Amino acid sequence: MRAYLPIAVTLLLSAGCQKAPAQSTNSTPAGAGATSQAAAVPAAGATQAPAPSAPTGQPGVPPVAGAPGAAPQSQSPAVKPVPAQLPEVLARVNGEAISRAEFERALKNIEGRAGRQVPSEQRDAVYRGVLDQLVTFHVLQQEVKARNIAVSDADLDARLAEVKKQFPSEDEFKKALGSRGMSLDDLRKETRSELAVSKMVESVVAPQIKIEENEVKDFYDKNPDQFQQPESYRASHILIRVDAGAPDAQKKEARAKAEGLLTQVQAGGDFAQLAKDNSQDGSAPNGGDLNYFRKGQMVEPFQKAVEALKVGEVSGVVETQFGYHIIKLTDRKPARTVTLAEAGPRIGQFLTMRAQQQKAGEFLQQLRSKSKIEILI
Repeated sequence: MRAYLPIAVTLLLSAGCQKAPAQSTNSTPAGAGATSQAAAVPAAGATQAPAPSAPTGQPGVPPVAGAPGAAPQSQSPAVKPVPAQLPEVLARVNGEAISRAEFERALKNIEGRAGRQVPSEQRDAVYRGVLDQLVTFHVLQQEVKARNIAVSDADLDARLAEVKKQFPSEDEFKKALGSRGMSLDDLRKETRSELAVSKMVESVVAPQIKIEENEVKDFYDKNPDQFQQPESYRASHILIRVDAGAPDAQKKEARAKAEGLLTQVQAGGDFAQLAKDNSQDGSAPNGGDLNYFRKGQMVEPFQKAVEALKVGEVSGVVETQFGYHIIKLTDRKPARTVTLAEAGPRIGQFLTMRAQQQKAGEFLQQLRSKSKIEILI
């Protein structure tokens, strides 16, 4: 569960360490001002691949190799080997022990998030990374205690509620806790510590950051390619699902149903209502609305059908690997350059987060330099 670090803690743990490869090409304010690209791909049916992450405005804060919550990264040949049998105490920070049990729990969090165990060829690098992050967190927690930083029960409960929302049910939440060898009390304790660290870091870093308008404009002027918005489409669809490998009789039945619905649409039926009542896609409750998407975000037959439509027109029955679609194009936006006025807020977030990372890194280095850190493996 330590994968759920507050942003300020994540910033601090990232700063000053080697960056892992960026997870998405959208790691800058590219396309700032574009309409909801994260929601542009339908939840099911028409997607070619999972929707790319929306621009976060947090460049330079990718997962750190071996950090709690980060996927295991490639092993560096210079990494010192980790003993096959770990001792009871792996390190000490100002005399405070980092136990094998704590380390193993952090490692289990990583493996649970990655859905696999750490590959043997990456073991040394990942283990060293996990230990370094635990050292950092102990340094931060000790500073929290020295500064008497407190977290209210209300703030703790609110954060735990956010964590629970990531799970489809209470049972799944408890199952995830159990798989990581944690109780609810363990989670409350760790989350309180993480919130306290976040509160401390923000109190130190935030007053040092002020992004001026000229800085925003300077970034915009020097990065014109980041603000080119390609042509986008907005469509609704009705999907009758059938697997690509289904028997011919089942495909024939699904197509017949789609053709019947197309006849109703062509006769003046309400497309949105027919989608709500019949579509077998996650977009059905929204009347089949897929929001805006760009070329390449949909499977090819779906994309070609969309491109052939005029706004307001409805396609024939379109077959993809997901089944049979009836598509209505509801809007089309030409390629354009996003204006400074549109992009400004996102650029400001980007520059703020970059400055926060730098200041957080400086703060962390100050704390570590005055700490006695003993690595015992």
